[in-house]
Amino acid sequence: MLNRITMEESNYVKLYTGNFIITQLIVDKLNTAGINAIVKDESESGRLGGFGTFNQGTQELYVNKDELATALPIVESISAELQT
Repeated sequence: MLNRITMEESNYVKLYTGNFIITQLIVDKLNTAGINAIVKDESESGRLGGFGTFNQGTQELYVNKDELATALPIVESISAELQT
């Protein structure tokens, strides 16, 4: 039997939910800071599996709990820049 671990059971926490473009911008900034993020895209997974979804273009971004303190200010900075 295959043992599947969900994001809730892992050391990862959801940092951001939003559109593809902003998510990729955040991922780039996190990579520059040495943080490897995981992007979860339900609509792409559904499309590849032959199913549809209502939240196309929305992605979830997860980081390791140990890197959350470093990652959170990066997301907040990008959000502040986009609101100006």
